[in-house]
Amino acid sequence: MFAETLEAVQSSPSKRTIYVRFVLATLAVMVLFKTFRFGRWSAWQVRELSDFDAFYIVAQQICYGQLDLVYRFETLVKLQQAFAGSTSFMPWTYPPQFDLLVAPFALLPAGIAYLLFITATLVAYLLTLRAIAGQNFALVLVVLFPALAITVGCGQNGFLTGTLIGIVCLNVERRQIIAGLALGAMVIKPHLAIAAGVYMLATRRWGALATAAAVVLASSLVCTLVFGWQIWTAWLGAIRESAIFLERGFYPLFRMVSTYAALGRAGLPSSVAFWMQAAAASLALFAVVLAVWLGTARRASPNFAFGVAAMVSVMISPYAYDYDLPIIGIGLALMLPDLAQVANARERSFLYGLILLAGAYGMLQSARLAAQFGNEADLTGMDDKFVPSIGGFAMMVLLALLLRLLWRATQPAPIVQQAADSLRPPHRQPDAAECERYVLSRRAESVGSA
Repeated sequence: MFAETLEAVQSSPSKRTIYVRFVLATLAVMVLFKTFRFGRWSAWQVRELSDFDAFYIVAQQICYGQLDLVYRFETLVKLQQAFAGSTSFMPWTYPPQFDLLVAPFALLPAGIAYLLFITATLVAYLLTLRAIAGQNFALVLVVLFPALAITVGCGQNGFLTGTLIGIVCLNVERRQIIAGLALGAMVIKPHLAIAAGVYMLATRRWGALATAAAVVLASSLVCTLVFGWQIWTAWLGAIRESAIFLERGFYPLFRMVSTYAALGRAGLPSSVAFWMQAAAASLALFAVVLAVWLGTARRASPNFAFGVAAMVSVMISPYAYDYDLPIIGIGLALMLPDLAQVANARERSFLYGLILLAGAYGMLQSARLAAQFGNEADLTGMDDKFVPSIGGFAMMVLLALLLRLLWRATQPAPIVQQAADSLRPPHRQPDAAECERYVLSRRAESVGSA
């Protein structure tokens, strides 16, 4: 079985050490290589626009006092073309809180800024994941490696959001203030915090929720004081424009892992794909509530319930990419201690395989398109029109699998059987005297009948 093969990486301390070192060394080499790429220090000039380039451009505009330009697509496209010299375009829809976070990048060369950002967030993520996974750390790293690699490659903030959700998980039981601070910091990508928020509501973590709300309000006030009240109007305008872009397929949908992208790329009308996304989001939130109920009924551990919430975080919004998948690693680490009891080997194989597929597919397709059309290929245009969003289908199947596991855990049959077994008298082997008496009684019966 595929699951048993993967789980063998943690069969001994020496194996775990080998796999962990290999993954970490590979990621370190990738970080160094990408530092040269983002710094444009390599012998060849790479002209395509990447995600960290967009971060750096925004930081420059903040330094120039022109942040509002990045929220207007007609001006942002000119800024990005001037920076990278390519025709590719990346809309900017991040909340102003994330603008504050990337603002210091403008004080450094692009390559150094990338190195510091990706190293700091990757190290924080790995430490958080290690604290949660324990002896399962090697297994989680292997399953998650494609998602880690794609996040390093594009310089995105998936490690940061994964760290924040991990901090929420580590502190939600005993330190609600810290959990609330981390949850509030998820305002930089609020659509990825919806499932965690529903978990907090379902478990009545009022202290954490109040702290998170205070963080959002305080950070919003700071953004207003720094950028002016008009920044909110500009941000909302960018969101409206991005919805039009998403509907018309101007994003690289094959890199997305949402139901909307999967069905839209498969040829369904955008309106149908949207409603199917809404249905998937509803099922994902239902899975969170069901997992919490199972935890309350002592049929699942609290960690397993929060693991489900982390897993489905990327299944709610239509705007979810493969670089957001590090959050799934947090969910997997939380679920692994109980996974063998609730899922058989085939189901675990599907779970591992779907995570690997969702992480690797976009990376492999990007490499193929770059090799076929060159580094200047515009992946938001006609080059990828025949490329399906397999990652989105993988997430749909993963959601169905989670619902299957949770629904099976609600069935009373195993509990009734366990209770019946507990009422039966314990089975014990007869001693020698009982055996001798039984033999003598059988002989007496034989003589009597003769």
